[in-house]
Amino acid sequence: MFEHRSQPLLDRRAFVRRQWRYVIAALGFVALSLVVGTAGYIYFAGQSAVDAFLNASMILAGMGPIGDLPDTSAKIFASIYALYCGIGLLTTVAMVLAPALHRLLHALHLEEGSASRRSD
Repeated sequence: MFEHRSQPLLDRRAFVRRQWRYVIAALGFVALSLVVGTAGYIYFAGQSAVDAFLNASMILAGMGPIGDLPDTSAKIFASIYALYCGIGLLTTVAMVLAPALHRLLHALHLEEGSASRRSD
C-alpha cells in the first residue's frame, strides 16, 4: 500500500494523487453514512427526508440529534447510528491523515538513515 522504509520517498505528484484517493474514499464513506442515517431516520422515526438528513448530519458531525424520537425502535436506531458515527469519524480522520503521516515518518526515517551513513 505504502512504500517500504527501504524505498525512496514518493515524488510529490504521486503523493498528491495518493492523498486525493484517500480523501475521496473518506468522502465516499461519509456520503454512505449519511445515506444510511437518513434512510434509518425515515424508516424508524417516520421523519421527512429533510428532517432525517438533518438528524443524520448532526449526529455524524458530533452535534447530536434534533428533536424527539417517537418510539423505542427509533431511539435504538439513533443510539446505534451515533455509536457508528463516533467510530466512523475516527476512521475518516485516520483515512485522510494516513498518507501525510506516513510521508512525514518516511522522510524522517530517510534523514535518520542518511545521517547514520555520514557518520560511518
